[in-house]
Amino acid sequence: MTALQLSSEVSEALDAGRPVVALESTIISHGLPRPRNYEAALEFEAILRDQGVTPATVAVLDGVPRIGLDAVGVRRIAEDDLAKASVRDLPILAARGASGATTVAATAHLAAKAGIRVFATGGLGGVHRGASESFDESADLSTLAVTPITVVSAGVKSVLDIGATLERLETYSIPVVGLGTSIFPSFWLRESEHTLDWSVETPDEIAAIMSAHDALGHRQGIVVANPIPAHQQWDPAEHDRVLAQAFAAAHDAGVRGKAVTPFLLGYIVEASHGRSLEVNLDLARNNVATAGRIATAWARRRA
Repeated sequence: MTALQLSSEVSEALDAGRPVVALESTIISHGLPRPRNYEAALEFEAILRDQGVTPATVAVLDGVPRIGLDAVGVRRIAEDDLAKASVRDLPILAARGASGATTVAATAHLAAKAGIRVFATGGLGGVHRGASESFDESADLSTLAVTPITVVSAGVKSVLDIGATLERLETYSIPVVGLGTSIFPSFWLRESEHTLDWSVETPDEIAAIMSAHDALGHRQGIVVANPIPAHQQWDPAEHDRVLAQAFAAAHDAGVRGKAVTPFLLGYIVEASHGRSLEVNLDLARNNVATAGRIATAWARRRA
């Protein structure tokens, strides 16, 4: 059985009680074009290091789950053609000695096993529109139901069913807390039509919730809804226009089931002339920086 391999940097930080933040690798391998993806991978890690936080980018390389990558590993997730690996794929990759970029679900699973408590991503996966017929729901949700990690995200993409996603999070008893907002964000936009039951103003309050969560014996994850800054969000009118075009194009092309979301996202990037991609990067940077502050507050609280 293949064990986790922690980088010396991550291992030393965890042993010393210093702040650590997990980063997924699919945003680099599948979510951004080359060579922008490599630049982004380095930038995300640099944002954390500038805060005194240790980055732990997660991937499976040659069958080994890696928690924290060296320079060669970071370049591989940006330049190699890697499989997209969710939790179910991990034992297959391990047995075959294959490589894969980890999704939100797989990253959360592996990071939590390594003892990391804070994870930054762009957007959380969720319930897809039409899921009542396709049963298409991201493994992110069921994984967070059994994984004690705090995930910082800008909500879920507006191509998903946000209301149904929030209902599933409630069913799984996964706390959703707005940071500086009482409205659940919708990835490219600061706000959706859905309000949140709970919101806080500071990373220290998130760390206090994490501590109480542990004290009560809860083993679920915590979702921190962190909206993109107002000056960086996509123009709502343009967002709505492009989204409507994307859904119409998917319908006309007869796209169904699991192929719908990749089709929509690809269409949106082209139709927005790359504007959606730039917003993706801005919100990811914001989430990484916020996760660093939460990890710092968590380490301070534990000390």
